[in-house]
Amino acid sequence: MKIVRSLLLTSLSMTVPMRAAEEISFNRDIRPIFIRSCITCHGGIKEGGGISLVYREKALGKGESGKPAIVPGKPELSELVHRINSDDNDEIMPKPKKGEHGEKLPADEIAKLTEWVRQGAKWEDHWSFIPAAEPADPQVKQAGWAKTKADRLILAKMEAEGLAPSKEATSAEWLRRVTLDLIGLPPSPEELDAFEKAAAADKESAMAAVVDRLLASPQFGERWATMWLDLARYSDTMGFEKDPGREIWPFRDWVIQAFNADLSFDEFTKRQLAGDLLPNPAPGDLIASAFQRNTMCNTEGGSDDEEYRVAAVMDRINTTWTVWQGTTFACVQCHGHPYDPFPHDDYYRFMAFFDNTEDVDLNNEFPKTKAAKDPAKQGEAVRLEKEIRKDREAINDVALSLAKQAGGWTPVKAETVKASAASGKIEQRPDGSFVATGTNPASTVFTVTAPAVRLGILRLDILPVSDDPAKWSELGAVVTKLEIDRILPDGTKQPMKLKEVVSDFLAGPFEPNIAVQSGSGGGFGDYPALRGPRHAFFVPEVVENVDPGAKFEIRLKHGVTCNETQPCVMRKFKLSISPDDRLSTFVMSPERAQAWQKHAQLQGQYNAIPGTMIPVMEERDSAARRDTRVFDRGNRMTKSTPVNAGLPVIMRPPAKNANMSRLDLANWITGDSNPLTDRVLANRLWAELFGIGIVETLEDFGSSGLLPTNQPLLDHLSLRLAKDHKWHIKPFLREIVLSAAYRQSDKATPALLAKDPRNRFIARGPRQRLTAEMVRDQALVVSGLLSKKQFGPPVYPPQPDGIWNSVYSGAKWATSTGEDRYRRAVYTYQKRTSGYPAFLTFDAPTRDVCTARRIPTNTPLQALVTLNDPAFMELAQSFAKRMAAAGGDLNTQLTAGYKLLTNEEASKDILQTLAALHADAKTELEKNAADSVKLAPTPDEAALVLVANTMFNLDSALTR
Repeated sequence: MKIVRSLLLTSLSMTVPMRAAEEISFNRDIRPIFIRSCITCHGGIKEGGGISLVYREKALGKGESGKPAIVPGKPELSELVHRINSDDNDEIMPKPKKGEHGEKLPADEIAKLTEWVRQGAKWEDHWSFIPAAEPADPQVKQAGWAKTKADRLILAKMEAEGLAPSKEATSAEWLRRVTLDLIGLPPSPEELDAFEKAAAADKESAMAAVVDRLLASPQFGERWATMWLDLARYSDTMGFEKDPGREIWPFRDWVIQAFNADLSFDEFTKRQLAGDLLPNPAPGDLIASAFQRNTMCNTEGGSDDEEYRVAAVMDRINTTWTVWQGTTFACVQCHGHPYDPFPHDDYYRFMAFFDNTEDVDLNNEFPKTKAAKDPAKQGEAVRLEKEIRKDREAINDVALSLAKQAGGWTPVKAETVKASAASGKIEQRPDGSFVATGTNPASTVFTVTAPAVRLGILRLDILPVSDDPAKWSELGAVVTKLEIDRILPDGTKQPMKLKEVVSDFLAGPFEPNIAVQSGSGGGFGDYPALRGPRHAFFVPEVVENVDPGAKFEIRLKHGVTCNETQPCVMRKFKLSISPDDRLSTFVMSPERAQAWQKHAQLQGQYNAIPGTMIPVMEERDSAARRDTRVFDRGNRMTKSTPVNAGLPVIMRPPAKNANMSRLDLANWITGDSNPLTDRVLANRLWAELFGIGIVETLEDFGSSGLLPTNQPLLDHLSLRLAKDHKWHIKPFLREIVLSAAYRQSDKATPALLAKDPRNRFIARGPRQRLTAEMVRDQALVVSGLLSKKQFGPPVYPPQPDGIWNSVYSGAKWATSTGEDRYRRAVYTYQKRTSGYPAFLTFDAPTRDVCTARRIPTNTPLQALVTLNDPAFMELAQSFAKRMAAAGGDLNTQLTAGYKLLTNEEASKDILQTLAALHADAKTELEKNAADSVKLAPTPDEAALVLVANTMFNLDSALTR
């Protein structure tokens, strides 16, 4: 066999010669072959023959045949080399499809694989998992063109591709481009005139002054927030079928303010991923944590809250990896990643970061924080929230320590036990536990009678039905009222007054004391899912000795449902009694009363602050931690190994890679050891300016994504952003928009379009269509109606009738009046199941999930929006009035309008076309007075409205 293989290899080397000195690169030459031809059978999901080509140790191991797949330095002993050269259909790799004859890899690929093995089978991590290194300054022919090192790296790539830079853009072209890019609004004719005058004296200074003005503009945050809100899947509704409203707009405002303040991206990250865990949160930090509460919430009756809680947690995992790591980590939910070295268990270790928050898909979206109406009171609201929670935990903890000291516990042995429902059944087992079976509705009452004893504390243990912790996710169990009557021998009933409920820990939306107070709106237990054993101590006001022969009647009432239909009734529990009266004495003491009074005062101070309650992240008490386990094949109903929070090894985690918190995670994401975050952000910002990323697949920097067109440029930009600019976005953008590359004209020759149709090598300036939001905002600007009002609840600009039909509610689109009708697009009400149609048509996402990249389309529907949408018709009417106000003849008015809209002088051909349109429209409207008066008082004015409306649809108006 060795002789045969040697002959094959000798023959191959004669057919496709390779220089011995030619170094084979795994990432450049070998990985693409594996991904294209081998990974399907030998990847992270399927390890055919026991071999995976995703992990080096598995690739170099022995397969099921017992033969080593790869022997570094010895291709003649490597099964991989043998199989790719074989002519035997049973042996050849890639394996042929059933019924087909196998075809070998191309000869050059076989030669590369063979030489790679001969050279030692050197392995490399995928390029994006290797930390960026500053590239050397390249030698270029047109060195005088470049203004920055980034320009030189771009020029080096251009020259390698046989390209040269384009001429510099005109003042009008550059000003329109940079103004739309930085603040999302077009420049005014006055701003253009001022810039051209300043540029005539000192162009560099004039351009820098324009950029500084735009970066300082309050409109900057509104433009860049839109990019982030796509990533944050921000919406004003909860999603799914009902899709009811959600008040979370203060998060949108926080994002705008953060961009305007140029909050460094590391702090921006920390506040959104772990604002609730900061030891001394700033006024907006809790609001920032709403980033991960933008997940959808299913309010449909009968849905399983635990199922959708898990769905929300998984969405947080996937969103975090998409936004900050540009990686398709979502694949790892069900199996190992097909292409990248992320084992299946990595997903669930990462899940543990987000599995311990309080939210549980409740219709009321608990927990929430208050966004104060008066920003000056936001800090006080945050302080009170933290103090109230800390104070309530202290009140419980001091009593809990006393309860744990109590002794003399005896289990309650029932003489009788019954369930209130005829269809329900309950019995006491020999181990003392009570087990309910049958059908017990939400209002079920369990009544237990037992011999009376001295009752100092009653302990209730709520137990899962199963003894297997992997099966401890059951329907919720909440006791909403617990009552005890002492029944004397003569039959007299004496109600026992219970003072407090001391809980094993505080978690969830309910106050345990409700169970001895009102008996409605809460109680003790686990809701909406029972995740493990729970226990609480019910403390009487008075501890008394009992008469011989007396009995207790203990009534355990229920009244809570999960998602309207699912009863949260105990299925297994125990009752125990201690005669110890120390806890009763404590809860009845004046000191205890003062503690509760102080707590009520704090709550009253908090309630007195006007504001909007919004859903946010809140970590559960350490005693309430959920048990995170691996889901077999991604099925939450089939759990296996328990895991702790941690990061994948390939991501160079910190030394402490176990039991990390979300705050640790946030610090790592923008830390020095993370190879991806700076690249992903630099690439995303670049794509916003140039229309295409250096890595086109913004959402996928992994092996299945596209390779960077210019990795040295990307690495330089990423290090410049993180190291030199300290994660500040404004100076990074300033550097790019003042670069020689960005200043180029967007005009392309046929030869350049043929060579680089998508401008991936930046041999011309960027030219891209306005975003959906910019299309509206530009029309608002040129119409003269734009409101500069910022922040606050979402608004409802005009939209076509009949669009908004909300199921299960009578909600209607109440079109805004006054200046709210003309506010920027970022403030428009965002409904997931019925998005604003003009935005959807121009490729805005529904925001059901994180969107890393909008894929631009070009459809006739877009023209129908700008030509027929009621909002655009209204704005066209105002635009026409501005043109008419320019005075003079029609040509003068059209010239003024065209420059107002595009910042360009209208050519003779354009003016003739628009004038002809006006004449035709006027003739038609003179024949149809009813249509004419809907647009303007006279046919001449109405015709100008139609011309203005048409101008909104010009290519020069819809591009930047």
